Amino acid sequence: MRVAVLGLGEAGSLYSDAYVQAGSEVVGFDPRPVDPPAGVTKAGSIAEAVADADLILGLTTAKPSVGVAEEASAAMKDGALFLDLNAASPKRKQEVAEAIGSGRKFADGAVIGSVPRYGAEVHVLISGPCSDEAADLLRIVGARAEPIQGDIGDASQRKLLRSVFMKGLGALITESMLAGEEAGETEWVRAQIAGELAQGEATLDRLLSGTRTHALRRSAELADSIDLLADHERPWSMTEAARSVHLELAREDAAPVAAELAKIPTSALGDGGDRLGFLDSDIKPVWDSAPIAGRAFTVHTRPGDNQAIHRALPLTRPGDVLVVAGGGETNRALIGELIAERAQLRGIVGMIIDGAVRDAAAIEQLGFPVWAKGVSPAGPYKSGPGRLRETISVAGAVCHHGDYVVADADGVLVVPAASVEQVLAAGQAVLADEHRRQQEIRATAPGRA
Repeated sequence: MRVAVLGLGEAGSLYSDAYVQAGSEVVGFDPRPVDPPAGVTKAGSIAEAVADADLILGLTTAKPSVGVAEEASAAMKDGALFLDLNAASPKRKQEVAEAIGSGRKFADGAVIGSVPRYGAEVHVLISGPCSDEAADLLRIVGARAEPIQGDIGDASQRKLLRSVFMKGLGALITESMLAGEEAGETEWVRAQIAGELAQGEATLDRLLSGTRTHALRRSAELADSIDLLADHERPWSMTEAARSVHLELAREDAAPVAAELAKIPTSALGDGGDRLGFLDSDIKPVWDSAPIAGRAFTVHTRPGDNQAIHRALPLTRPGDVLVVAGGGETNRALIGELIAERAQLRGIVGMIIDGAVRDAAAIEQLGFPVWAKGVSPAGPYKSGPGRLRETISVAGAVCHHGDYVVADADGVLVVPAASVEQVLAAGQAVLADEHRRQQEIRATAPGRA
């Protein structure tokens, strides 16, 4: 049997190796420069990988899965079965099935359990008309494959329902351990949690490690779970909270992504997406600073009052961008030189203020990047009220605490945290295309022949 594995990450490599050990011919594809397991041939394209394959495993992650399926469909032989094992919403699985095309064999697979722990023998739910056949092909490598028949997306729906518990549990444990650390009771809290869990320490360590390592991806999966539950008339507070915890943990690894975002003009990032998320054009740089990018620390304050900004500063982290919804008031400044210097010393990379600032020349001399609606010498009130770390409307855009903010000479863009990698890749593609077209223009200019 010939098996094609699309995506040679952790799960893809494990399945590839298992099918090699079972005597199958295995061809893998991954756009990244990764080495395949021993005995696996690495193809140069999706079409090359799936040609003549009897079984095709989709393990590319959910975002590119539809495009991958479209490419695979054009090269699949008659009778081949495409098993999508990516973690995705039922809707995305249906879109992948449509991309494969009617008349072709397709099954929705949902991995239930830990792939690092169980390897290819992990429990997999499979739905769709071809679920029995797909289960038989997975059992070749010892998988605990469970066909549930039903429609495409049913298996993934069950996985997302399970995620409400498992990802919530990981988030709850992580937050509990953080509370224990803050109180100086780390070992006691750890013992309390471990005593309540089956397999004790091993389960605790796996959840703690996995939650931190995969925080951004798991927040996207929980967003799918929330969408799935949206039709049920009751609040899903823990699931919402679990997603927030995952997004907050992802902030700890924000620096590399922010550095790459800062290299892309806001115009290119907008062109690569839907051109939404820009702040009003009257939010301008106070001085000619370099572009910045970072995670948003949100502040909602009464116009002309900066008490909330003072409360926010001690809570920020290095790399944050302070985003202040100040109601657009330009007759009274919300910050000046002293606050700017305090923010700079805390490692804040810049401020975005829907309001006014003062001490503009001194802020420039500090080298602290600030974007604001105006400049006024009048100082602020300090009585409040104000709110921190909430979703805000700032200068015509919505900004969630923890979203990415990119600012340059053209303006300010809010990038949702859950889609930042997609937006970054799209912006890089726009720059590459612009460079190509620029070279073509220059090559055809008079005197360049």
